[in-house]
Amino acid sequence: MTDAATRRSTLVIMVGYRGEGFSGMAEQPGRRTVLGELRRALEVVLRREVELDAAGRTDAGVHALGQYVSLPLRGPECQLSGRRMHASLVALTPDDLSVRALYRAEAGFSARFDATSRHYRYRIACGAARPVMAWDHAWWLRSQPRLDVAAMDRAARCLVGEHDFASFCKASSAQLIRHDGRSTCRNVQRVRVSQDNEAGEPLVTVEVDGNAFLHNMVRIVVGSLVEVGSGRRDVSWVRAALDACDRRAAGPTAPARGLCLEGVDYPAGALLPWD
Repeated sequence: MTDAATRRSTLVIMVGYRGEGFSGMAEQPGRRTVLGELRRALEVVLRREVELDAAGRTDAGVHALGQYVSLPLRGPECQLSGRRMHASLVALTPDDLSVRALYRAEAGFSARFDATSRHYRYRIACGAARPVMAWDHAWWLRSQPRLDVAAMDRAARCLVGEHDFASFCKASSAQLIRHDGRSTCRNVQRVRVSQDNEAGEPLVTVEVDGNAFLHNMVRIVVGSLVEVGSGRRDVSWVRAALDACDRRAAGPTAPARGLCLEGVDYPAGALLPWD
């Protein structure tokens, strides 16, 4: 075994999944989850029990294109063929879970704690016509013929930067965070609302990048921006909701099916392809 292989003894897996059939990312007793399916496949390949670390805990129904999971390897496992291991994992995982790539990282690497930013995209379909290609990954606002995308984008600008996002966190989760002495402050690096076209269908997309997110945070941000886009709230209302630090001040929680974790960033050179 080479010294380089010994140092880079963490397996990192990039996965994608269609969230409809899962009760979220994290394992739950008696529930079908992304980590549960992936763990079972890895235990067959490695012939031992494993514990996995994920870059984030997506809710039930949320999708992903670039979620990352890490696992420390032992001894001879560091020399396994990446191509063969990938083929085995593809064969052992269900059709709604995609093993997209395998990487090596240094010993002690954590998919969760070494992440520098996470990128989410939320899709919205407006109007009376039922979406076709986007049906299972967009929020269909059937009674809303259009949204004021420009107003939504202006309203979103106040969210960029380091703020207390308690108003955009599930109330019970915010209460637990405070009880544990932790902070509900997060750093949002970018929010962009735009009118796009995907597979021939017009969609409103909300892109949110940040260092980390609270429970339901992106979905509440989207629900609040839709209040502005529909004309029910003024652009300045989002700023007031943010300053209130109270879940009751913000808008509704958008449905899970429209949200996708697009990707996660790590320091340059942290991940090397597992050939």
